[in-house]
Amino acid sequence: MAIVWRPSEKIVKSSNIWRFMQKHGIKTYRQLVKRSQAEIEWFWRAAEEDLGIQWFKKYKKVLDISKGIQWAEWFVNGRVNISYNCLDKHANSWRRNKIACMWEGEDGAVRKFTYYDTLVQTCKLASVLKDIGIKKGDAVGVFMPMTPETVIAFFAIVRLGAIFIPLFSGYGPQAVAARLSDCDAKALITTDGFKRKGAHVDMKKIADEAVQFCPGIKHIIVVQRTGANIELTHGRDILWSEIVNRKQKVYVKPEMMDSEDPFMIIYTSGTTGKPKGSVHVHGGFLVKISEEVAYQIDLHDDDILFWITDIGWIMGAWEIVGGMSLGGTIFLYDGAPDYPEPDRLWRMIEEHGITILGISPTAIRSLMRYGEEWVKKHDLSSLRVLGSTGESWNPDPYMWYFKNVGGSRCPVINISGGTEIGACFLSPHPIQPLKSCSLGGPALGMDIDVFDENGKPVRGRVGELVCRKPWPGMTRGLWKDPCRYIETYWSRWKNIWVHGDWASVDKDGEWFLHGRSDDTIKVAGKRVGPAEVESALTAHNAVSESAAIGVPDELKGEAIVCFVVLKPGAEPCNPLREELKNIVVKQLGKTLMPKDIKFVKELPKTRNAKIIRRLIKATYLGQNVGDTSSLENPGVLEEITHNI
Repeated sequence: MAIVWRPSEKIVKSSNIWRFMQKHGIKTYRQLVKRSQAEIEWFWRAAEEDLGIQWFKKYKKVLDISKGIQWAEWFVNGRVNISYNCLDKHANSWRRNKIACMWEGEDGAVRKFTYYDTLVQTCKLASVLKDIGIKKGDAVGVFMPMTPETVIAFFAIVRLGAIFIPLFSGYGPQAVAARLSDCDAKALITTDGFKRKGAHVDMKKIADEAVQFCPGIKHIIVVQRTGANIELTHGRDILWSEIVNRKQKVYVKPEMMDSEDPFMIIYTSGTTGKPKGSVHVHGGFLVKISEEVAYQIDLHDDDILFWITDIGWIMGAWEIVGGMSLGGTIFLYDGAPDYPEPDRLWRMIEEHGITILGISPTAIRSLMRYGEEWVKKHDLSSLRVLGSTGESWNPDPYMWYFKNVGGSRCPVINISGGTEIGACFLSPHPIQPLKSCSLGGPALGMDIDVFDENGKPVRGRVGELVCRKPWPGMTRGLWKDPCRYIETYWSRWKNIWVHGDWASVDKDGEWFLHGRSDDTIKVAGKRVGPAEVESALTAHNAVSESAAIGVPDELKGEAIVCFVVLKPGAEPCNPLREELKNIVVKQLGKTLMPKDIKFVKELPKTRNAKIIRRLIKATYLGQNVGDTSSLENPGVLEEITHNI
């Protein structure tokens, strides 16, 4: 695969990572990666000092692994607070009146908050939370779309030393209740609702139903986002407008938190059983995420960062903490990127001067269906960095994003990590050449490798993505379930984190992802990742997106079944079905010919546009679909059932 992007000398020498290298006398990027992997304590100390992390009390030791690397402690005995580093540090500097947060609603409303504004509002809410009894260690749920109030709620909670519980804005009552109950939440912050593709999402009603099963919830604070009529429960419900907008200005001193004190429990959905609560802490998360946003996507003072996300996804906290700890401006949007017209996203980039855009591959595949003319209607010259995460790329969508959105001049910083990782395992940096779909290589300070089935490093073919050393952003276990944590991530090979992703490293040292290892299909003894099959299918000009699954087969062990969404104007028919089967054969070999091609209108996705293949497979096989709480379009499962 050929290089598609090379940085200019200007891009290299103006980058944050180049500045860091010059500061430490490191001549090449590869030398930096190797040193950061070999000397992790040196790197993380150097990074936090370079990024200006402010400690109430400096740590005595960078890393302590006396309890095993599974339970590593970082910045030992340091005292810090994320809220202080993202707000006070800037509000008390020349950035006081700089825009910290910009927001646009699906209805077109726009608001902007300076660092000083955000600090004032945060302290008002923190004061109210104290008044209702919230203290250090208490869990507070936030069930909201991406709005300025969500950011304020985040900082108010962690300012007090309480624990932030982010909940996907698309959850139903059962999913909300399960998470609030698991962490024994004392309060919930929500909104009357918001618009999604023009339809009203009644979040207050969902919240009311959820807290019936959460006796620990004593108060619900409600933001009046839409002005819809809502029912208030006397003594429990509090209107945001009455307590924050009318409360006198007050300064709430941030708690001096130990580096290892939790600030967030963020839940992931499992295929079975209860969701996993990943625990993240003040010191490690702050340092790791600040480092990523500074060195990977190269955020500068004049940048506006917009990652299309939800607060229930790790990228929500990533954008808020990373963007604001560095003094940048973050942009939020709480609607659909293609509503009311397919160019909604491109219009917002032009009108607000977005400089760094982050999006999932699936979202790009969805937007591609409308054609590039919708992109070309807008001036996207403000963009200088493109980001992506969520799942594997296919070549055609990657190049569409690179060429049409980035004008072939912006690097695609394609990162890969996870909720439990609290950061990235793999990431390019803007000073290195990039191939299509590449993730560059290991993120700095991350000792990443690819293992074969015997636990040995492998190159030139697909293997398990693993990590051999701890990192600051790693989860401090799963909430109230340490055994599940060890079993899930550390049980396959001694002292090795196995995340469940397929990866490969080519002859030039470029790294690629190939989907989840638990999604792997084994046909007649030959392993193939869904991404390889899907890339073959999306190369056809009639295919918008696809999902491949493996199903039991008496002869081959497993067979491939593909679910395909066609572009507008393309019609499902048997000749096209055979054509698609043959294109897979041509690219992957006759053994991997799909058993069947199913044409569907859409695929099951999360709010952040990630395809959930396990739901397709369970539906196809007539099995229990398990946890569907993160699914944005549950009706699609009925269509899949009908097709079967």
